[in-house]
Amino acid sequence: MKTNIKTENRDARRRRVRAKVTGTKECPRFSVFKSNTRIVAQLIDDEKGETLVAATSTEVKGKTNVERIKETGALLAERAKEKKIEKVVFDRGGFTYTGNIKLIADSARQGGLKF
Repeated sequence: MKTNIKTENRDARRRRVRAKVTGTKECPRFSVFKSNTRIVAQLIDDEKGETLVAATSTEVKGKTNVERIKETGALLAERAKEKKIEKVVFDRGGFTYTGNIKLIADSARQGGLKF
């Protein structure tokens, strides 16, 4: 079976990031996954292995992809505030910190998350 080199390279970057970044209940890991159709963001407590808060771009309304991603970051920050989470550690998931990944991080910062 032939494997996709692009996917293998992203998985290697993801493993390098995860070796350095871990989340706790007080400071969860802000994990981002980007696909061709959506972007998913979660706040994860790695000690217990559970997701504390999650948001996806399919939940929000927006005409353009950029608007949906900004709304997703704001929605995640709002849900985090409800659970009294202010400080997080960012996990880019092997994706480069440009474009949509930077956009969701910036909108979450504007929503009140600190990282």
